[in-house]
Amino acid sequence: MELILASQSPRRHEIMHFMGLTYQTEVCTEPEQIPDGLSIPGTVMHLAKQKASFALRMHPDACVIGADTIVELNGELIGKPKSPDDAVRTLTRMQGRQHTVYTGLAVLKTGYADVRYSTAKVRFRPMSETEIRWYVSTGEPLDKAGSYGVQGLGCVFVESIEGNYFNVVGLPAPVLYEMLLKAQAIREDRT
Repeated sequence: MELILASQSPRRHEIMHFMGLTYQTEVCTEPEQIPDGLSIPGTVMHLAKQKASFALRMHPDACVIGADTIVELNGELIGKPKSPDDAVRTLTRMQGRQHTVYTGLAVLKTGYADVRYSTAKVRFRPMSETEIRWYVSTGEPLDKAGSYGVQGLGCVFVESIEGNYFNVVGLPAPVLYEMLLKAQAIREDRT
């Protein structure tokens, strides 16, 4: 069965390759719509399903994967920064503290849906203003939820991770693998 990843994220593509999966890409072009009153898990699952649903309409005979990642700090959702100054503010608030990374996953086929979420807790070490401004000046934080990339230069600021590393990157491989097996999109022997 053909696999479709409904994401243009280079990090998600890299994880799919790490998993040995062969797939095509179909990026959702619809604006994100979040109903009022959703919890954080509900929000990431809704957004993942929205992306996957779009791709499934384009590829009704495929198995489609959608994902979305949000960072939460003290009950506040932190998405991608709107500007370099916004990234500086976010990283300043997060330094020396722990936050939670939520990733929603949706695996859809015609007549089948499995939607879940995964979490990981990340603790940043204390960072100086100079470090934060340097990091933001590299441009790396500007397209990432929480204003950092654990798989890049941002790794030097991450003191610890409780949970799956790939969840923090944006695609929890063990959860996705289990979902694809359950959907019969892949087999354990990969034949």
